[in-house]
Amino acid sequence: MKQKVTIRDVAKYAGVSAATVSYVINGVNKVSGETKERVLKAIKELNYHPDFTAISLSKKKSNMLGVMIPLVDDSLAPVFKGNHYYSELISGIEYVSRKRGYDFLISGIGKPEDCKGWVTKRNLDGLIFLNSFPQTIFEEMKALSIPLALIDTYEEYAGLYHNIRIDDEQGGYLAAKHLIELGHRSLGFVAPVLGGAIDGNRVRGFKRAMREANLSLNEHHIIEAKESSFEKGYEIGLQMARSNEEVTGVFVSSDILALGMIKALKECQKEVPDDYSVVGFDDLIISMYASPSLTTIRQDVFQKGVIAAQTLIDAIEGNVRAAETITLPVELVVRGSTKKRNQKV
Repeated sequence: MKQKVTIRDVAKYAGVSAATVSYVINGVNKVSGETKERVLKAIKELNYHPDFTAISLSKKKSNMLGVMIPLVDDSLAPVFKGNHYYSELISGIEYVSRKRGYDFLISGIGKPEDCKGWVTKRNLDGLIFLNSFPQTIFEEMKALSIPLALIDTYEEYAGLYHNIRIDDEQGGYLAAKHLIELGHRSLGFVAPVLGGAIDGNRVRGFKRAMREANLSLNEHHIIEAKESSFEKGYEIGLQMARSNEEVTGVFVSSDILALGMIKALKECQKEVPDDYSVVGFDDLIISMYASPSLTTIRQDVFQKGVIAAQTLIDAIEGNVRAAETITLPVELVVRGSTKKRNQKV
């Protein structure tokens, strides 16, 4: 078995000291141009690969970020399999990380001590938390004293960190206002997690628009999905098609849920938008290709990931210190899943 090439082998081959090779690898400006070229040539010809784990430990910097996502049934598989939202968000994080010379690892939020151990073992420079930032995790992260960026986090202590959010309440308001302006008076609201701050804000905005129109939201027309997946949306769509509720306009607080519902409604001979007008939330790429294309509240999911990664890396590199909350705007995107009440298309 071929023995692994060491830094001493490179130094001997190039006729320099091991310290000189180390300077070149770490970008320390203590070596002449000619010597640097000789060292780089030796590295290439010997096919030497530096031990970046050891380097990161010695420099106390790994250029590695961590992304932590709430688990579903003790796994991240349902998260990525069932909801394209996370794929678009992670794409934004990856785009910035690569440009800024960082890698990142993804893990689920489990036991606090496990999270702390993972950060320490991987020597992570900073962390991005998605949605949930439990009190127990917060206490462990305080002890580590590394920069954090939070996405869509509403716990009281979240204000101590950089926080990237959207205007969820305005999103709910725009959805209800659109349906009301189309002539719908009996509205429904479907959300992944009603008890959470995100959907809580969206339903608050939804109810505000209804109050302005002198309408009230029937509590029986508020449905909690418990998760955000196509399958769960399909299940709710079946229930809606078979019910006797006089709902004609529905705001679904997740595009993927809305698409599942539309499929189920169609299979039950209920047409969208003839029988139901449906508004989603997120504006995932798949929404414009659905049939009918989905009217939705647009948030720039990719950009949210971009800003989170930029903010975290700036904090790691000392370019930003004071914690700030960044609230991104939302907008209504009208497509084929909504129309005026009783107007044939």
